[in-house]
Order: sequence, then structure tokens, then C-alpha cells
Amino acid sequence: MKLLLAAAVLALPLAGGAVSVVGDGIPAALEGKTGDAARGRAIAASRSQGLCLLCHSGPVPEERFQGNLAPDLAGAGARWSAAQLRLRLVNPQHVNPDSLMPPYYRTDGLVRVGNNWQGRPLLDAQQIEDVIAWLLTLKQ
Repeated sequence: MKLLLAAAVLALPLAGGAVSVVGDGIPAALEGKTGDAARGRAIAASRSQGLCLLCHSGPVPEERFQGNLAPDLAGAGARWSAAQLRLRLVNPQHVNPDSLMPPYYRTDGLVRVGNNWQGRPLLDAQQIEDVIAWLLTLKQ
């Protein structure tokens, strides 16, 4: 008996328009943007922008206080593909409905959103792609 595996493809409505989720990732870069790893590192380390280190720890030694609620970012580029990282940043609840991580690009279906953030993503498409570019450099 042959077992067929089919990748689920679904459209996810987002701030910049719908994207296709294929399996456990979003294969296409958001809005066709190309990421910059140096900018991505700065966003991830920022206490006012990405806020990644509130929950995650990672190879950012100049940031003394790092989180321990979420997976260590070290080795992220070895554990996940760009498509998998993109889905986790865009809408982590698609991967894990119980995730505490905020959706950085999804704007629909959110509750308790401040007036200044209504209908706006936490990070824009370029910033998401920058963070992905940095995470992909983290192989160890």
C-alpha cells in the first residue's frame, strides 16, 4: 500500500496581502523583499522593536538580560528553513495554537490591540525578512 503525503496549501490573510502557507512554512519572501542579516540582528536585539530577547536567548552577548521562556535562537538556522522561520514570525499560532509569541505580521483576529496598532503589523515585510536573514546565519 502506498502512502501519499500532500502538502497543505492555504492562503493566510496578512497585513501586506495573503500569502501561501505550504506545509509548515511560507516559501515566498514577504512582498518579494530580500533580508539583510545585520539589520535583522539589530531588530531582534532591540528592546523597542523586535523584542525577541524578552522571551528568547540568543548569541547577542551585549544584551545582558535575555529570556528563557522560548527556544534559544542559537542554531535556529540549522533547525528551521527560511519558510519555517517566516511562518513562525508571521503567525506562530499557525504552528502552535498555544504559542505566547505575538504574530509579528498578522493583523486579523487579534484581541486587546492598542489603538495605535489597530490594523498594523508589529514588523513590516522588510523587517520580517531581515530577521529571517539573521536567524538563518545562526547555525550553531
